[in-house]
Amino acid sequence: MASDVELAAMRQAITLSSIGLGTTSPNPPVGCVILDRYGVTIGEGYHRCKGEAHAEVNALSAAGPAVQGGTAVVTLEPCNHIGVTPACRQELIDAGIARVVISVLDPTSRGDGGAAVLTAHGIDVETNVLPDETLTVLGPWLAATRRRRPYLIWAYALDKQNSQLVNEQLAVDLRSRTDLVLNDKTLEEGVPGGHAPEHFTLPHDLSADLRSWLSACYATGSRTIVAVGADHSGALHENLDCVDEIVIAVKKAAPTGVIAAATADLTTAGFELADISPGRTCVRVRLRRPNASP
Repeated sequence: MASDVELAAMRQAITLSSIGLGTTSPNPPVGCVILDRYGVTIGEGYHRCKGEAHAEVNALSAAGPAVQGGTAVVTLEPCNHIGVTPACRQELIDAGIARVVISVLDPTSRGDGGAAVLTAHGIDVETNVLPDETLTVLGPWLAATRRRRPYLIWAYALDKQNSQLVNEQLAVDLRSRTDLVLNDKTLEEGVPGGHAPEHFTLPHDLSADLRSWLSACYATGSRTIVAVGADHSGALHENLDCVDEIVIAVKKAAPTGVIAAATADLTTAGFELADISPGRTCVRVRLRRPNASP
């Protein structure tokens, strides 16, 4: 079982992985922490962008020669294939790592997977460590990868009178965790210029066929999308099974019962309350499908 030190390191790796949200796609956001043989943290790293070093390589580089006999704590199973960058499992083997603690196995692994190769080389491997906590960052990427359709968030203001200002704030607050922002009729990167252009391109504008558009988004590198504004209600209400998460900004002075009326059809569609965030003038209600982040 993972030690208390390794659990703390995994939580640090999860936090590190979140820094890559909005820029790693089509790759996953991954974090890694290296412990020396005495359990002292000597290296940390995360994956920033496809084509650049992966989390494990960045953490190994930071650790230096003290990595010999140490432990790598990583949020996603080290990759088992050579692509734009070397296979991470081989980098760990060559560095002399003695133990690898993994949170979530990679569904895209080639062959037996990185964990199996590490074990075959005599490295002690622990898996399934704090997976639910890791999915707070990695869940949308995993969901998108398994069904080959981006994780879709719909955010809008319930109060039509001040909707423009509230929608603009929603876009500002949510965009850094997503690959694409669809705001009214404008489509742009969540983090402008954040992706590797050779691996990510903007899809065509949203067409009448939402499902075909989402497939095109996936094919051009997107794994997470936020659509902002009630203007999208027509297409999204007709295809609620394509929506994974809904964020509704409700004015604090809203009439009694307005939330129940607004979410009645969402409840029957399978959405559950995931979070409530009170602000100065609005309350944000976040609903999510229970199986949206597998």
